[in-house]
Amino acid sequence: MTATLPVSLDLSADVALLTASLLDIESVSGNERKLADAVEAAVRSFPHLEVVRDGDSIIARTSLGRAERVILAGHLDTVPLPGVSGSRGTVPSTWEGDVLYGRGATDMKGGVAVQLALAATLTEPTRDITYVFYDHEEVEASLSGLGRLVDKFPDWLAADFAVLLEPTDGTVEGGCNGTARFNVTTTGRAAHSARAWMGENAIHAAADILARLRDHEPLTVDVDGLAYRESLNAVMIKGGTAGNVIPDRTVIEVNYRFAPDKSPEDAEAYVRAVLAGYDIERTDAAAGARPGLHHPAAADFVAAVGAEPKPKYGWTDVARFSELGIPAVNFGPGDPLLAHSDNEHVSAGEIRECLRALKTWLS
Repeated sequence: MTATLPVSLDLSADVALLTASLLDIESVSGNERKLADAVEAAVRSFPHLEVVRDGDSIIARTSLGRAERVILAGHLDTVPLPGVSGSRGTVPSTWEGDVLYGRGATDMKGGVAVQLALAATLTEPTRDITYVFYDHEEVEASLSGLGRLVDKFPDWLAADFAVLLEPTDGTVEGGCNGTARFNVTTTGRAAHSARAWMGENAIHAAADILARLRDHEPLTVDVDGLAYRESLNAVMIKGGTAGNVIPDRTVIEVNYRFAPDKSPEDAEAYVRAVLAGYDIERTDAAAGARPGLHHPAAADFVAAVGAEPKPKYGWTDVARFSELGIPAVNFGPGDPLLAHSDNEHVSAGEIRECLRALKTWLS
C-alpha cells in the first residue's frame, strides 16, 4: 500500500490564508494525525530547527545559544464539529469579507498559524524559541499531549518563559484560575409518595445547599497585580428514582473557579467551609497559574504587545508550565467567547496583528 503524503502547508503564505489551510484539515480530538503530519513535514523542512515528534505532538526549536529561551505553544485539536446543519463554524473554512469562519478559527488554529509563520521566518531570533504543537487538549487532562511531552521530553521543554497562543482578543492574559469539582450529597429515606410522611426527601434537603450557593459572594483576589474573580456554582443535580417515590439521595455537582493564590487543597477547604455540614467529595481539581509578569521576559513581552495585561478567568495549559516553574501568559488572536461556538470566526487583521507583536518581541 502506498503511504499517503502529508498535506503541504505553505508557511510563506499570508498568515490568515495559512490559518484557513489549517482549518480545512479536520482535527477533532483523537483525529489530529493528518494535521500533525502536515505540521511535522512543514517544520522539518527548515534546517534552523531541531524537531522531535511523539504521537501527534511535535516540538521544534532553535539552538542558537541565546541567553533566554521562550516557548510558543498551541494545541492542534478542536472540539467536535457543529451538529446544526448550515453552521459556519465547521470544516472546510469559509470567508466573509475579512472574516474567516470554521471550527478552530479562534480555538486555536489562528494561534497555530502564527507559530508556524514565526518558525519559518525567524531564523535568527533574539531569544531561542521552542515551538510546541500538541494533541488532545480539548478532552480529559489524562490524554493531554502536552502532559505527555512534559513526561517524555523534559529537556525540550526547559525554558525561561512561555506564551500559550489561546484566543485573548490580542490582549495578554496572565496566569489562570484553578478549577475544582465536588459532589455534595444529601440523603433521606425512601417512601411511597402517597405516604410521604413515612420518608425523608433528599431533594428537599438540598434546598439549603442551593441557597448557600445562590447567596455566596464570589471573591476577587489580587495576585501579582491582576484581579482574579472567582466563582462557585452548582452545575448539575441528580436525584430521584421514580415519580411515585420520595427520593433518598441527591447529588449536586459544584464547580469552584479559584484564584491562583490557592492550591487545590485550599480550594477544597474553602468549599467545605461554605457548605459545612454536608457530605462533600472532591472529584477533580487543577491548580491555577500565577501570572509571572514580573519576569524580565514577560515584562518585555507586555511592552511589545502594548496592551494592559488582564487575568485569565478560565483554566488553560499555562498552569502546566507554571508547575514546571516557567512563567507563562495567554496571548492569541480571536475572541475567546466564540471558542467552541457554531459561529466560530476570526478576522484576518487579528491574526496578522498577533504575528506582528510576537515578531517584534522576538526580533
